[in-house]
Amino acid sequence: MRWDTLDREACSLSRTLAVIGDRWTLLVLRDAFLRVRRFEDFQASLGIARRVLTERLTLLVDEGVLKKVAYQERPPRYEYRLTEKGLGLYPALVALVHWGDAHYAGKKGPPLLHRHLTCGHDFRSVMTCSECGEAIDPREVKPHAGPGAKKRA
Repeated sequence: MRWDTLDREACSLSRTLAVIGDRWTLLVLRDAFLRVRRFEDFQASLGIARRVLTERLTLLVDEGVLKKVAYQERPPRYEYRLTEKGLGLYPALVALVHWGDAHYAGKKGPPLLHRHLTCGHDFRSVMTCSECGEAIDPREVKPHAGPGAKKRA
């Protein structure tokens, strides 16, 4: 398997990594969820080279994860907003953040907490079964072939 052919694999994780599997892309998405919208603000927040940021933003727009929205006509200026497809990445990103909090936050604790506005409490990400509502333990999951799996010869 080659990095530049991940988007053609019969694996949803491989195809996802082809879009968001780069560390800069994940950090751009983190900032987008923190409501960073404008190119200069992404660049200032990340300290990323303009060329690299342009490539990552272009990929995310081309893939429908972000949309480019004009906020000024003369000269033309744009901001980048999460689409529904992009918002769908929130559970994955917050799960990675909370994993990092558990294993790398250090003695002072997490640098950022997440508050659920509906109930007013800070929360931790928890994966639950869509059918029974129980918390998922990876030792109690058995993957099996789905309709998009490669047919065995």
